Amino acid sequence: MRQRLSSEPDRYRGRRRVPTPPRSRYAVVVTSAFVGAGIVALGASANLTDSKTIDPEALQGLNRSSSVATEALENRADNSAASRGENRATDNTELSAEEQAADAYLLPLDEYEFTSGYGVRFGQLHAGIDLAAPDGTPYKAVHSGTVVQASYAGGYGNAITIRQDDGTEIVYAHSRRVLVKKGDVVKAGQVIGEVGNTGYSYGYHLHLEVHSKGTPVDPITFLRDRGVDIKLQMESVYAGIAAAEAS
Repeated sequence: MRQRLSSEPDRYRGRRRVPTPPRSRYAVVVTSAFVGAGIVALGASANLTDSKTIDPEALQGLNRSSSVATEALENRADNSAASRGENRATDNTELSAEEQAADAYLLPLDEYEFTSGYGVRFGQLHAGIDLAAPDGTPYKAVHSGTVVQASYAGGYGNAITIRQDDGTEIVYAHSRRVLVKKGDVVKAGQVIGEVGNTGYSYGYHLHLEVHSKGTPVDPITFLRDRGVDIKLQMESVYAGIAAAEAS
């Protein structure tokens, strides 16, 4: 093969490369083309004076090719129908706005300063976290549930306890004022109280506890597993829906 000199024009420069179709489509197209060519050949042979001269083996081969092409097209149609069915099944399993709002976890405050975490402090377990905010700042329910306590509670001061459907309880303590009563059913994002400094408290803040199966757990970890990051002040993906439902 002669090597092209650099001074010679490139015949292929600027030509557009035709993309190669996927193998599945390519197989069907090639098979269909082959069968079509065979049918044209048979038609041309039928115009001859003696149609008995057609090779029987060739005719059987064309019939087999036609069957293969037909089967491939039928399989493709079945796969498309199954895919559409799967998509419909997926659409049917999407949660409604009400279900998404009921499942949402949100931040209790719009603005705050994280001042104390869960753990042992002064030789005792600090069973929650502290979020500092100005006196009277409204705070919201982190998750939907039923109010099982909303009154003065000793060292917790004015406190609210909300029990979720799975039995988990969230405690909001040291409130200046509580805005719900025992027995109320609340939604995530609903304003339930105001930040205060009541009970055993040093400075205005919201004390938040989470009790799972009757045992205090770290609210940071618990909420992070549910799409809420207290330290980064980030809410779950359903925050907007839950806020709209609560308003």
